[in-house]
Amino acid sequence: MDWYMMNCELLATCSALGYLEGDVYHREPDCLESVKDLIRYLRHEDETRDVRQQLGAAQILQNDLLPIMVQYPQDKVLFDAVIRLMVNLTQPALLCFGKVPADATSRHHFLQVLSYLQAYKEAFASEKVFVVLSEKLYSLLQLDWEQRQEEDTLLIERILLLVRNVLHVPPDPTEEQGVDGDASVHDRVLWALHISGMDDLLKFLASAQVEQQWGLHVLEIISLMFRDQSPEELAALGQGTAGVEHGEDTRELEALRQRELAEKKARALQRPSRHSRFGGSYVLQGLKSIGDRDVVFHKGLHNLKSYTHDLGKEPQRVPRRRQAAPESEPSRRSARNVRLFLRRFCQDFLEDCYNRLMLLVKDQLVREKAQQHDETYYLWATAFFMAFNRLHGFRPELVSETVGVRAFHFIEQNLTTYYEMALMDKKEATTWARRMHLALKAYQELLRTVQEMDRSPEQAVRDSSQIIKSNIFYLMEYRELFLTLFRKFDETKQPRSFLRDLVETAHLFLRMLERFCRGRANLVVQNKRVRRKKKPRAPAAPAPPSAAELEQLWEGLAPRLQACLQGEVSLPEDVVPFDAASETPVEEQRAEALLRIQDCLRDSRVPQALQLLRSAREVWPEGDVFGAADAGPPEETRLLREILVAPLPRHAPAEPEEPEEEEEEEEEEEERITQVSEKEFNFLDYLKRFACAPVVRALVLLLRGYARNSPRTNHCAARLLHRLARDLRMEPLLFQLSLFALFHRLLSDPAAAAHQELVALAKFILGKFFALAATNKKAFVELLFWKSPTVAWEMTKGYSSLQEGEGSTRSRVPPWTPQEEQELRELYWKYKEVEGGDIIAAILAHLPTPGRTRRQVVKQLVRMGLASSGKDFPRERKGTHIVLWTQEQEEELTRLFEEFQGSDDVLGNIMKHLTARRSRARVVEKLLGLGLVAERKELYKKRRRKSHGPGQAATGVPAMPAQDSSGEDDSEEEEEEDEDEAEGDPMEEHWLPEEGAGQDLAQRLQQEGLAGPLRWLENCLRRVAGDREEDGVSHPVPLVPLTEENEDAMEDRRFRSLLRQLGLRPPASEQESFWRIPAALTPQQLRRAAASIAHRGPSGAPQDLPEPPRCPQDPAPEPAGLGSDSESEEPVPVPSPVQPRTKRRRELASEDEDEDGGSSGTEPAPAAPCSEEDEEDEGPQPQGRRKRIRCLDEEEEDD
Repeated sequence: MDWYMMNCELLATCSALGYLEGDVYHREPDCLESVKDLIRYLRHEDETRDVRQQLGAAQILQNDLLPIMVQYPQDKVLFDAVIRLMVNLTQPALLCFGKVPADATSRHHFLQVLSYLQAYKEAFASEKVFVVLSEKLYSLLQLDWEQRQEEDTLLIERILLLVRNVLHVPPDPTEEQGVDGDASVHDRVLWALHISGMDDLLKFLASAQVEQQWGLHVLEIISLMFRDQSPEELAALGQGTAGVEHGEDTRELEALRQRELAEKKARALQRPSRHSRFGGSYVLQGLKSIGDRDVVFHKGLHNLKSYTHDLGKEPQRVPRRRQAAPESEPSRRSARNVRLFLRRFCQDFLEDCYNRLMLLVKDQLVREKAQQHDETYYLWATAFFMAFNRLHGFRPELVSETVGVRAFHFIEQNLTTYYEMALMDKKEATTWARRMHLALKAYQELLRTVQEMDRSPEQAVRDSSQIIKSNIFYLMEYRELFLTLFRKFDETKQPRSFLRDLVETAHLFLRMLERFCRGRANLVVQNKRVRRKKKPRAPAAPAPPSAAELEQLWEGLAPRLQACLQGEVSLPEDVVPFDAASETPVEEQRAEALLRIQDCLRDSRVPQALQLLRSAREVWPEGDVFGAADAGPPEETRLLREILVAPLPRHAPAEPEEPEEEEEEEEEEEERITQVSEKEFNFLDYLKRFACAPVVRALVLLLRGYARNSPRTNHCAARLLHRLARDLRMEPLLFQLSLFALFHRLLSDPAAAAHQELVALAKFILGKFFALAATNKKAFVELLFWKSPTVAWEMTKGYSSLQEGEGSTRSRVPPWTPQEEQELRELYWKYKEVEGGDIIAAILAHLPTPGRTRRQVVKQLVRMGLASSGKDFPRERKGTHIVLWTQEQEEELTRLFEEFQGSDDVLGNIMKHLTARRSRARVVEKLLGLGLVAERKELYKKRRRKSHGPGQAATGVPAMPAQDSSGEDDSEEEEEEDEDEAEGDPMEEHWLPEEGAGQDLAQRLQQEGLAGPLRWLENCLRRVAGDREEDGVSHPVPLVPLTEENEDAMEDRRFRSLLRQLGLRPPASEQESFWRIPAALTPQQLRRAAASIAHRGPSGAPQDLPEPPRCPQDPAPEPAGLGSDSESEEPVPVPSPVQPRTKRRRELASEDEDEDGGSSGTEPAPAAPCSEEDEEDEGPQPQGRRKRIRCLDEEEEDD
């Protein structure tokens, strides 16, 4: 911007600041006011930042503000105002514009402001400036908190912000084109900062207890100081001679020299010995040109290998959205004196400040006291200083604050957050990818530090690393992290450096996990599984009744209507045909009144319908819509019949449309439930998760730049590919054309000797491919596609091996053969014209091939073009298909309600005895419509209290958890099925078991090790039979399993089937938790059921087993021979056969034997409480209860 185009007021204000004469600056009397005016102008600049650009073009900061600050530091007010103005002028361009502008005009202004900032940074590369700032900051920090004013605190913050802004200015690539080792502008600023002593003040602020509020400012300044540095180079600095320090440069130059010599030698071998002025022309047989003829090659034969059809073509322009993400600024080697000063700063910072500052910063981040995205500085400091400590005399106590499970968790949480935001915020995906890269490098350095701790000579450090690894490898989130990052890698959003660090970190994690598993036989890890629990949606509106149903309904309503018209039935008086509180005008509510009359008729509420008709006639007399004013009974009868059968329009609530492929879930919603369990870890099974196309594609993309990659990067990528190909025996997974093109370029590279590991991998994969191609001719076509483990298996074992039910794809849908398609087409045309039937159900019933589902048939019909979508075949609505209530059904419902009105479960008893099966909701609505109940809660099931009688068991006793958290999903699915069966078909209490029911099933359960629970069930049945004979009263008695063995049996599906055969009732609702012995079973029936499950020997006679725990309410056992009969409950206990038990149960049993003195003979039967109330009355707890409580205590301690 031209100086003469500057704003007049702004020019006058700048002129009133003063002038520079030589090295002396002479300020004007209005200097302070002019500085304040400039601050005011900056506050009101436009979106192009015109004031900022004009001040930058005039070089106000270089020629006026810096000299004023250097020569007049004693003027506190002026110094404060100048610092405020410089902080404003030097703030980053991104803060000024919000983001990098997309349009050309705004981007020009952005770049102009950035160029002025770079000029400001060069002006700050002066020792005088930083000496003044350091002295001022030192004098302010010398003040105690009691003496420090608010202006002093603000000045400290502004000085730190000014230093931050100056260091934040990016370098100018056009101006700074020096080689490594030259002093750049950033280096000169750092050296001025070091000479002035500002670095010591920063370390003081990081370590002082009273200066905690500046922690994030200091960490941000330190991160900007080391922006161009590498911890590896700083750690290696000064550890040997100059030759050793420059060893890496020497190796790089040697590699380049070897490559150049190899290329020169190759060219010499290709060049013919005698030069010919005519290169000649050759025909390449088998290689077609544009036409049908072979290609004619007009160059020498030594150039034949470089021939391609793309010669002479312009390269296709890659769209911007498909271009690779730009790399971050490459690290530059600073001047040696600057690097020595920074290395010393790192050592002092680690010894005195690191742990305390990182603790303080993390506390502010967790408490959300910091600004947004300030955690990136924490992540950078973790990665940088931990790497420096690891490479420079590893001392774990210096970085103890960021080594631990909490540090892993914090970084993993941030990494996951950045990953999710990169997927959601597409416009800022590149920014989120940079933050994700910082978190990944911090995570990588944590793993390397833990690995270094394993090599420590101190045993305590090695033990700490083992604890950290056991916690990290146990949790599933840490194991699944790398798989997620590999699968979602996008080269257009994430740079190649991110992929390099991802591959190196994944290689390190796999190696550590493999070594951790190698010394352990059974490694148990946490497993999380997300299940979808379906819950029913709100029921849809019933379909309108047909004409025949309406005629039948009218025949039942006509006698009642005549009785109302003749005055035999009184009409209600509080019927209002309109809603006065509605926003709809009364005149427009006439259609709603017609619908209300129709609803009353269809619900058999004839008096309400007649009274509503007469009331509506008075409100809307015009048009005789509701009849004339003098209408008689015949006219009213005709009107009501017309309203009943009229197809009146109804307002149906709009429902969102479901996708076509989700037909089976149209009536259900899904609720995600995360189940946490434990499983035994297998390293090869975990490694198989990496055998997928996204991982292989990412590795191939990284290896394309093998010549630029470091040897470690190439080693990590090659080792991962070797694991997939050799360890998992999935060589076909790497049979891909892009990888083979990479191998061809590698093997043709003259400098391939420097990449021996990659060459060996290429030869191994190519050898496997050509060996497979000899037997599988389709292998060459498979090169065009990325492959999955399934395809890799089929390439080697045959393409039909997995479709026949082998391998991991045995559950996939079998393909439709031409014969099956023809049969499906014939069945479709056969049942298409059938009215009132379900086409898909008819096809499934007559389809020759079994195992097809409804969804498979619908999809195949759509695929064959016989249907447009799945909506052409709506699923039949579940229900009773009974919409109307007849008069006899209403009378039956009224009679049942009066009969069971005093029972505990009114609605349940009505549902059991109702002739026409209807849903509970329909029955409740009808009871409310008939006026039998006023509220729904009157129909709720009543719960008896425990104090009502000893024979009634407490229904609120919670069942103790008996399964481990690592249970499989099969048992849970069985439970859900049983619950559905119990809800859909509740067992009636008057159902009686047949004699000998369950005998065969009981014998099978005896053989499978459930003898103890069967004996407990037999004793319960006999005990209840005895109680009912003594009391003469029958109540439902719950079966409460108080031992782990019995509780496991109650969760067994076959055991519950036995209970059903014996006539026992499952929990009828959510208010019940236990199975019950119904009150309808007589003592004789209970004894027959107990005899049918008694254990029988080879001769068929029942055999006695050890007595299981009894209820304390039972009478004490009588001595043998006194009053005993053939049905005595206390048989002589004999040693039970050894049953298979879990490890924990065997340990508990052994503990009980030790407590009992190690007796192995006959033991008295321990007593177990039957209810919670009886358990509280008893003093000492029985042995089975002690074992159960001890088991629960051990689980709590493990947690």
